[in-house]
Order: sequence, then structure tokens, then C-alpha cells
Amino acid sequence: MSDTIILETPRLILTMWGKGDAEVIRQLHSTIDMTRYLSGAAPWTLEKAEERLKSWFGEQARDGTTKYKILRREDGRFIGRAGFSRFQESGRGEFELGYSIEKSAWGNGYATEIAGALADWFFKRGFANHFIAFTHPENVASQRVLRKIGMEYHAPIVIDGVSGLSFRMSR
Repeated sequence: MSDTIILETPRLILTMWGKGDAEVIRQLHSTIDMTRYLSGAAPWTLEKAEERLKSWFGEQARDGTTKYKILRREDGRFIGRAGFSRFQESGRGEFELGYSIEKSAWGNGYATEIAGALADWFFKRGFANHFIAFTHPENVASQRVLRKIGMEYHAPIVIDGVSGLSFRMSR
């Protein structure tokens, strides 16, 4: 586990990645169940995981935030990733909330817990006055999470040729 704890909730710990975490990221995104709603809609290779890990280190250095590693507090087990990245396609570089919880942990409220805590953390840290998030139109579970934490539907969006729904939260 990284020594850098970013955020803690009653059940979860958000930490910065370690340099050797590409395989953990690849495993998280190794099935179509985990990637069907993501850009590319295909399982990740180790090379893609390494590329993403490198980009997250760069985002952290540049923006002070990125996608982080989620661990269960009770046993330190890795269950996913969550955090903020800049969405450059908007032309404004808005911060975008994103999360992926491993399938074996679905249905336990972890996504809602970490997304809600991240929203509070984001505004307390003063990153911006609002942030956005996207879901695939068929990803009803993720839409429910975004609404539960107080995000509002904003507009349809197309990212990498895929239609989606955008949500927004303001301070």
C-alpha cells in the first residue's frame, strides 16, 4: 500500500498508486464486464494499464488530483479506482469524476461512498466551482450513484464516437 493516503471513508481508503501497480489496474479492467461502458469497450492490456498509470502520475503532478487506488479499510484489499481527471474535450479542461469498482465488490455501496466523499473533498480543496461526470446510457447503476451524491443530469455527450450522458455538480 502506498504511504500517501488521499482520503478515508468509514469503509474505504484512497491512496496514490505505486510504480508497480500497472498489473493491478490491468486486472481491474481485464473483462468486458468491467470495460463495456468505458471508452474503447475492450479489456485493457498491460501496456494500456501502464500508459494510464503514467498519465495518473502526470495528472497528480500537474493538477494535484487524479484517479486513485481504492482499498477496503477492513483488510486493505484493492477494489478499484476513483478520482478526478481533467476532461480536455470540453475545451475548458473541466474536472471529471470517474470510478471503477471491481465486479466482486459491486452492490455494496462502495461507488456511492467514494464518489460522495470525493465530491466533498474536491470542493473543500478548492479545485474548481464544479465538476462533471459521464455515463453510458445503459449504465443505470452509475447514473444512480451520480444522482445519489447530488449530481444533476446536464446533457447528452459524444466521447470517442460513443453517446453518453453528462452530469454536473456545483459547489
